[in-house]
Amino acid sequence: MAVMILLSGCGRAPSFDIIGSFFPVWMVCVAIAVVLAFVVRYFLLRAKLEQEVGPLALFYPSVVILFTSLLWLTFFR
Repeated sequence: MAVMILLSGCGRAPSFDIIGSFFPVWMVCVAIAVVLAFVVRYFLLRAKLEQEVGPLALFYPSVVILFTSLLWLTFFR
């Protein structure tokens, strides 16, 4: 019984069928999040606020992680 409880999360892997190939949903979320991070960068550059966000090497990966998590939680949980 304990083994069945531990393996209950292995039921179905969420995936998309894209041109006959199944991609994990997290890969789709990351790809969309990278595009959204570029959109954020575009707006920050237009508003001349990119200098105000701190270390860019930490800011943009954090934005990607934020968008990935939000997309996952919004559409797949």
